[in-house]
Amino acid sequence: MMKDITIGQYYPADSILHRLDPRVKLMAAACYLVSLFLFRNAAGLMAATLGLAAMVWLSKVPFRYMVKGLRAILVILAVSTLFQVFLTPGEALVEFWGLRISLEGLKKAGFMIVRLTYLILGSSLLTLTTTPNQLTDGLEKALGPLGKIHVPVHEVTMMMSIALRFIPILMEEMDKIRKAQLARGADFESGNLVKRAKALLPLLVPLFVSAFRRADSLALAMEARCYRGGQGRTKMKPLCYHRRDAAAYLAVAGYLAAVLFLRRF
Repeated sequence: MMKDITIGQYYPADSILHRLDPRVKLMAAACYLVSLFLFRNAAGLMAATLGLAAMVWLSKVPFRYMVKGLRAILVILAVSTLFQVFLTPGEALVEFWGLRISLEGLKKAGFMIVRLTYLILGSSLLTLTTTPNQLTDGLEKALGPLGKIHVPVHEVTMMMSIALRFIPILMEEMDKIRKAQLARGADFESGNLVKRAKALLPLLVPLFVSAFRRADSLALAMEARCYRGGQGRTKMKPLCYHRRDAAAYLAVAGYLAAVLFLRRF
């Protein structure tokens, strides 16, 4: 399951999204995720769909590769859908065993599935087109004004960058541990939900031990290189805006205006 997670992974390609300033992509991703909870009708849903489709096309990332990340949230989608369908009050369409399915519940469940799906795809698109170093530099630049009120911006962005870097490493480690346990006769598929959860313990314990060992090694390496935070540090590739970034800002503003306009109908 962990090998299907695409958030935190970078997909190299020569596209206009890959060449955009990371600050633009961070702002665009934030605006898109907020817009998902603004629309309440089919028109807003269509605008969000067209916006996401345009970004996927411009990114040159295979759509099949992006959809692979949805497998990790299928259980969450299924459980959330059942709650929305059976617990939302309204005019009953079907009743059985004391349970009621209403038209309002079906509508809410449909919108919720779309929102969660687009949220995962939009978040994945950000990391697939931006390297961890670019994300760190973009976040540090974007959150720079918070440093005036003594917020440790560099340390926060560094932790986020390290977390993103560890995602593919832990995925690879999880796959190795799983294959080793299967070779020793472990069974992760049969049995009920409780037995499957217990079967995961031989995977999770070595994974946590490996994660702590890697974190300790990273801390020692940073200390040996006299790392003392971001004060006085310079950038090998400083960020600077280009014309394409200004055009991207205008496109995001136009998208938000369209969503807000369609929200009224």
